[in-house]
Amino acid sequence: MGLAHRAPLRLRADTSRVIACLFIPGQELVGGSESRGSVAIERVMALEEDEVTEVLAELMSRFGNRHRDLDEVFSAHAARLTGLVKTPMTDNQRQLLGAVFTNEYALEGAAICNPSIVAAPDQQSAAPGELNVVMSYRCIGEGHLSSINFRSGTIDAVGVLTIDDAARFPETAQISDGMLECDVFHGRLRDLGLDGETAAYVLDDLPPTFSRSELEAGIAHLTTESDIRLNVADTTARLRLFADNFYVATFASDLSISQRVLWPATARERNGMEDARFVEMREPGQPRYVATYTAFDGLSVSQQLLATNDFRVFTSTPLVGLGAMNKGMALFPRKINGQFVALSRHDRESNAIAFSHNLHQWESVERVQLPSKSWELIQIGNCGSPLELDQGWLVITHGTGPMRSYGLGAMLLDLDDPRRILAELPRPLLFPNESERDGYVPNVVYSCGSLLRDRTLYVPYGMADQAISYFTVNIDELIAAMGPLATSEG
Repeated sequence: MGLAHRAPLRLRADTSRVIACLFIPGQELVGGSESRGSVAIERVMALEEDEVTEVLAELMSRFGNRHRDLDEVFSAHAARLTGLVKTPMTDNQRQLLGAVFTNEYALEGAAICNPSIVAAPDQQSAAPGELNVVMSYRCIGEGHLSSINFRSGTIDAVGVLTIDDAARFPETAQISDGMLECDVFHGRLRDLGLDGETAAYVLDDLPPTFSRSELEAGIAHLTTESDIRLNVADTTARLRLFADNFYVATFASDLSISQRVLWPATARERNGMEDARFVEMREPGQPRYVATYTAFDGLSVSQQLLATNDFRVFTSTPLVGLGAMNKGMALFPRKINGQFVALSRHDRESNAIAFSHNLHQWESVERVQLPSKSWELIQIGNCGSPLELDQGWLVITHGTGPMRSYGLGAMLLDLDDPRRILAELPRPLLFPNESERDGYVPNVVYSCGSLLRDRTLYVPYGMADQAISYFTVNIDELIAAMGPLATSEG
C-alpha cells in the first residue's frame, strides 16, 4: 500500500556464533540410541599421559579462541560424568574426558528470524534525542533447534534504527528452580482432565506460591496412601514433570546482552524456544518486560511466559488454559477493566482475545477475526503485542495465503473492549519482495513485536528466515488507510 518504508539494514545468520554443549555419544538428534559414553571413557583412560597432554594442547590451539573459558567448559562437562568413571584420573585425563563429551553448536547455523523490539531498561548511554532498544530474535541451528538471542541497538535523533554487532563468546544461562504457582498447576491438570482428588491431596495443602521442596514433601505424603487413592504414580509423575517448567535463567553480570542465549532448559522445550514476543508491561507489581514464547518438544507445542526487569535474570513459567493453546500469544501492555488481556491463536487459524487474572491462566477466550481476505486464506495471527494509540489498540497481523506466502496487515481494536474491531487494513502492509523471498523458509515476512516512537512505528521483521531488517510506518497515515473507524454502536 506504499505505507511501509523498508530500511537497508540486513542482519544475516552468523555461523561463527557457537556455544560449547554437553555431547553424549549415541544420543545425537537423529538416530539416537543408548549412550556410548562408557566406551568413550575407556578409550580416554587407555591413552598414555604424554598423548593426553599433546591432544589437549592441540584442542586448545584449535578451539581456545572460540570460547571465553574452554578449560572451565571441559571441567564442568567432566564433572557430569563422574558416575561413569571407575578408576582414578589425572587432571589432564579429566580435561580430555570433558572435551570428548563436548561439541560446538552453531546457534545461527540454519537461520535467524522473528524479531521483537522494546525500549531498553538502561537509557543512560543514550544521547539526547536517542532511544536505546533491545531486539530479541530466534536463532535456528542443527536439527532445527531454536534459541532466543538478543541484540542492543539505538534509534537516533533523526529516526534511524541501528542494531549493534553481536559480541563474541555467546553463553547460556545458569538454570535454577523457580517458584511454583498452585493455580497454574490446577489449570494444567484441568487441561489434561486430571484435576481430581488425588492431585488435590497434594496441592490443597500448599500455599499459592510454593517451592520445589514443598511440592516434593506433598508428593511424599501422597505416596504413603497409594493403596487407597487412584492414579498416584501417574499424578506424581505429572506434577514433577510440570514443576520442571518453572525455572530461573541467570546470566553472568559481565556478559553483554548479545552474549546472552536463552537455551532450552526443560523437556517441554528440548527442541526449541521459538518466537518470543516481548512487551514492556505497564502494570504496578509486574516485571517490566514479559514475553510469551513457544516451547517445542519435538512433537507438540506449549506456551511459556518469560519475565525480566533487566534482561539478565529471567523467570520462565507455563501458560495454561484454552487461550494459551498452540502458538502465537501476545500480551497487551496493561490490564483492561481489571484483567490481563492477550491476543490468542488457540485454534491455529484465527485471532482471538483471551483474559486472565494472573498472566498465567487463560481459560476465557473469544474469537474476534477469521481469515477472509485473499492473502490470508490459510490462517491469520498477530505479529506481536498491541500498541496503545488514542484511536485504539493497533495490532500488526500476519496472514498466510496461496503458496504459503506470508504478508503483514493491521487492525485497530477498541481501547475498552478489545474484542471489537474498529478498522482493518484492506490490503497487506508488507509482502515479500524479490529480495526477501528466498531462504530457509521461502516467501515469509514475519515479526514478533514493534515499537512506537514519535508517531513512527518501527517493525523489525524476518525475511524467509535468511535475514532480519525493519520497516517504518507513519501512524497517522496507517490509521487513515484503514478507512472510517467503527462507531461505538457499529
